[in-house]
Amino acid sequence: MEEAAALLKQKGLKVTPQRLAILNLLRNSKEHPTAETIYKKLASDFPTMSLATVYKTLEILKNMGLIQELNVGEGSFRYDANTNSHPHVVCISCGKVEDLDESLLKDVLDEVSQYTDYKLVDQKLYFYGYCPICR
Repeated sequence: MEEAAALLKQKGLKVTPQRLAILNLLRNSKEHPTAETIYKKLASDFPTMSLATVYKTLEILKNMGLIQELNVGEGSFRYDANTNSHPHVVCISCGKVEDLDESLLKDVLDEVSQYTDYKLVDQKLYFYGYCPICR
């Protein structure tokens, strides 16, 4: 909690219990939850917190570079506290989203850069398939 509070202060944000809870939930999860999932998980601890507060907090955290927003094509965004550029794999049956190691793409990124002559600064790459449980 202290580390999360320090991050918020460092970015010039007011430290609120809701912001700390949302940031900590994301930093301690590999689940890539939606705003609705975050709201449901925190509702019992913060009964007066609204879904709108969760959305506003996620937007603030995203704009400050503390989290990233993922659009895996299901009509709502997912959130990830790992802000390093890295690919994801998505199960098209159960919706599970998992991180992939960014080193898997090193050669691909080098090839794209050479082929296009672009200086690449970021990537969003999603692979889709069936997880081992859904197969």
